[in-house]
Amino acid sequence: MYSEEQNKITKLFEIQYPIIQGGMIWHSGWRLASAVSNCGGLGLIGAGSMYPDILRENIQKCKAATDKPFGVNVPMLYPNLEEIINIILEEGVKIVFTSAGNPKTYTETLKKEGLKVAHVVSSAKFALKCEEAGVDAVVAEGFEAGGHNGREETTTFCLIPNVRKHISTPLIAAGGIALGSQMKAAMILGADGVQIGSRFAATEEASAHDNWKQKIAELREGDTQLTLKELAPVRMVKNKFFQEIDQLYENGRNVENLKATLGRARAKRGMFEGDLEEGELEIGQVSSLIEEVLPVQKVFENLLKEFRETECPDF
Repeated sequence: MYSEEQNKITKLFEIQYPIIQGGMIWHSGWRLASAVSNCGGLGLIGAGSMYPDILRENIQKCKAATDKPFGVNVPMLYPNLEEIINIILEEGVKIVFTSAGNPKTYTETLKKEGLKVAHVVSSAKFALKCEEAGVDAVVAEGFEAGGHNGREETTTFCLIPNVRKHISTPLIAAGGIALGSQMKAAMILGADGVQIGSRFAATEEASAHDNWKQKIAELREGDTQLTLKELAPVRMVKNKFFQEIDQLYENGRNVENLKATLGRARAKRGMFEGDLEEGELEIGQVSSLIEEVLPVQKVFENLLKEFRETECPDF
């Protein structure tokens, strides 16, 4: 049974609560990361949507805004990877979450410099590879999650107990978690902590456009779908842009046509610039449970209250 006094994740990252904020592109700037850390969780700056100089600026501003631990999320399929890693080391960041790549690529380098490393996976197979690579924690992300996702389409409820069965490394559950009751369920299934994206995307401190934040609060069950599995699977809102992608599937699975329609900067156009029709809008299924844009502190209060009040009924 989970105890706030005895927890692998809080000890590992030296935080108060085992709540990690997702390092989401176009959402996770220094304001969101520092707010989460100041509330006792672990804030992450999302390097995936930042040029190297912008990342450095966000790290420096985050250091000025909090004296608590925070980290950087690094998707390993993005360009300028070596430069990004060097900036993280130069700026003295102590925690890195890597994703979308081989955990062996930088884990050893980062750990030699004294950093804590976590890696995001979508299967028990890749969780084992993370353990072999020597990561400090594994994030197992289910099919419900927003943004880029695993091809296996394994849900969080199936994924977490299976990963737990195969590894002894500290385990963080992600995908479909926005309520304290969901957090408790994940930990009963074997997770040591949770990573939350969508709920923190709809906060006042997130760097996304206000149009998009309000749209998240209006989404209902079935309004998102996983697509583009031929390129890189991604869960997005069924807007006009999504329908264009869907039409291409009806006319045949032509990868080049998919790439041409996707184009460049679609995610920025949607989530950062607020174009709700032509932009790519990435969010998880749990968005249907999000009813309003809140400050981070209120999100934390709700999570902790729900967590503590949720009990498992006898039968």
